[in-house]
Amino acid sequence: MMLDPQWVLGFLLLGALVGFMAGLLGIGGGGIMVPALTSIFLLQGVPVEKVVHLALGTSMASIIATSLSSMRAHHRNGGVLWPVVKAVTPGIIVGTFLATFVAKYISSAHLALFFAAFMCAVAVQMFLNKKPKPSRQLAGATGLLAAGAGIGGISALVSIGGGSLTVPFLTWQNIDVRKAIGTSAAIGLPISIAGTLGYVVNGWANSSPENYTFGFIYLPAVLLISGVSFFTAPLGARMAHRLPVATLKKIFAVLLVLLGLKMLFSVI
Repeated sequence: MMLDPQWVLGFLLLGALVGFMAGLLGIGGGGIMVPALTSIFLLQGVPVEKVVHLALGTSMASIIATSLSSMRAHHRNGGVLWPVVKAVTPGIIVGTFLATFVAKYISSAHLALFFAAFMCAVAVQMFLNKKPKPSRQLAGATGLLAAGAGIGGISALVSIGGGSLTVPFLTWQNIDVRKAIGTSAAIGLPISIAGTLGYVVNGWANSSPENYTFGFIYLPAVLLISGVSFFTAPLGARMAHRLPVATLKKIFAVLLVLLGLKMLFSVI
């Protein structure tokens, strides 16, 4: 995999877009990164049977910096429920890490199909602005542990920070939406770290140090995307108060569907 100037520019632009949209709409970057990275890696000559795995792992590693930046910002504003984070993190780590072992044995075509289906579901929820009605109290330790495992497992298979799952889960349990978003941001960090480690371990046989590929992680893409997204995420957050976010969410929902379908067809 040659790191030609056009690929460097592509990763930098992708990082700028991912960070900005994450800050503006409060979503993780996996919905954009995985389809984009799949297309770039195919153009770079990565075999079809491994391309989605490499895109998932690289995307997951790229989310670490954005998750850390987002978590710090929400913590400063008192928006993180740390007892909830503490309760779900063991389940998050186990579920995320184990799901990468499952992903190793799923073909690129089936991973792409699952990714596209999940993104379509997220897009529908975003387009319709459906929110679960608060109907119960916060689950106990066992319930939060199990929820963490489920959220982590799905997050690893589609390379997201978990916000599209965690926020609805917490608001359903009478957690204020602002606290739910802040807590979800904090939970995104262990998801991204556990997922990255899992994709490194499970893809280690495919490592190519001379091409800067370690497991299912392409290091140059991670560094370039993270380096830019870390700074564009706060810019997007500031613009959230000036732009019509409700309209942008609907446009972004359509974009998620198109990106997911493009990725599916490119792999198949």
